Amino acid sequence: MSSPPTSTGAIPDGRQDSAQARAEVPAALGETRLSPNAPAALPRAGNARQRWLRVRHDTVYDYDAPVELAHHLAWLRPRETAQQRIHGWSLEISPRPDATARLPADAVPLPAADAAAPSELDWADGLLGVHQSQDVWGNWRAGFSHARVHDRLEVRSSFVAELSAPPALQPAISPPWEGVAEQLRYHPGRPHDAAVEFALPSYFAPRDAALARFAREIFRPGTPLLVGALRLMQRVHRDFAYRPAATSVTTRATDALAQRHGVCQDFAHVMIGALRSIGLAARYVSGYLLTHPPPGQPRLVGADASHAWMAVWCPLHGWVALDPTNDVPAGQDHVTLAWGRDYADVAPLRGVIRGGGRAQPRVGVTVEPVG
Repeated sequence: MSSPPTSTGAIPDGRQDSAQARAEVPAALGETRLSPNAPAALPRAGNARQRWLRVRHDTVYDYDAPVELAHHLAWLRPRETAQQRIHGWSLEISPRPDATARLPADAVPLPAADAAAPSELDWADGLLGVHQSQDVWGNWRAGFSHARVHDRLEVRSSFVAELSAPPALQPAISPPWEGVAEQLRYHPGRPHDAAVEFALPSYFAPRDAALARFAREIFRPGTPLLVGALRLMQRVHRDFAYRPAATSVTTRATDALAQRHGVCQDFAHVMIGALRSIGLAARYVSGYLLTHPPPGQPRLVGADASHAWMAVWCPLHGWVALDPTNDVPAGQDHVTLAWGRDYADVAPLRGVIRGGGRAQPRVGVTVEPVG
């Protein structure tokens, strides 16, 4: 957050997991609403194998001083996967963004629909000042700007996710991890798999000797890759204390490994860094987790969590998502938002502002079953 009113500073949306204090957020925003894929009527949750979850993610900044100029990027539109379909996603922003904002230089514009209907990009550009594009990993991002003075920013993303159960894992038949690591190494003249990008180090999940030693305590020679990954998940869950506020969004995997405590972001970064440090490919996943209130207690609006987990690449199984915070493979309680090399690629809301003083985001997340 910027300090003097005339300086420029970056504002990330802080981690929202169980470690983050919840906040009361407004029931309605109303200024700008972007609903590119809202159906005429929400399908009924009639398939017992499907789980339907309604998600609302509110972020509010109350600035200490007026903001004169602001540019924001939001990774708040959930992506669709083989196990996840999204219905009725909408983005509401107050105050209304300027209609003159421009796409990032590396933006991939949305394809136009047909001659009779404008593309999503044209609609957002002409009416709402919200510009959608996809980043290099295929995640949706929305860019918007404010050139008018304001002292408060409210952003709400809401949607319904239709979730299928992931395929059953067969860890014992996954290939030995050393062969996969060798496959991911650079070989001149040999085509490489796209997963190679996630075997490379990143700022929050680097390759490191201490992380490699941590992984090699589990990944003995000949260990099937997924057997080792599941054991590593169990080890992180067992050895690391879940301690809210003990770390921050700037904590790296090496720091979390040394401290042996943190929150979901740290647990994911440690697993990713450990796997990369022995040559395997792993990526960071942001999203939401359905939590369950105590028996007899109502579900509280805004009291759920955005969450983070990771996924490891296996040539036989593809990307396998694992949640070290809860020691479970990601399933129908997990709603995927975006994925990247680490947290820096998929922070839900970030921006650069002039003015504003100091302000921490107040975040409220609600995840509830539908039907």
